[in-house]
Amino acid sequence: MPKLKSHSGAKKRFSRTANGKLAYRKVGRNHILEHKNAKRSRRMRKTAYVSPTLMDQMKRMLPYA
Repeated sequence: MPKLKSHSGAKKRFSRTANGKLAYRKVGRNHILEHKNAKRSRRMRKTAYVSPTLMDQMKRMLPYA
């Protein structure tokens, strides 16, 4: 069977943790930060994890992650 191709965009955005979860950086943290309140900015600092309902789709996109 041939090798499967990974989704190029997903490769760059998601990484596998030691426990097998997929982690990603939250959106909205690049620019126009002045009008976003401090609480929102703090929340965006934290690492986010893919929900269990989307894990099947992610496994298809990242077969070797």
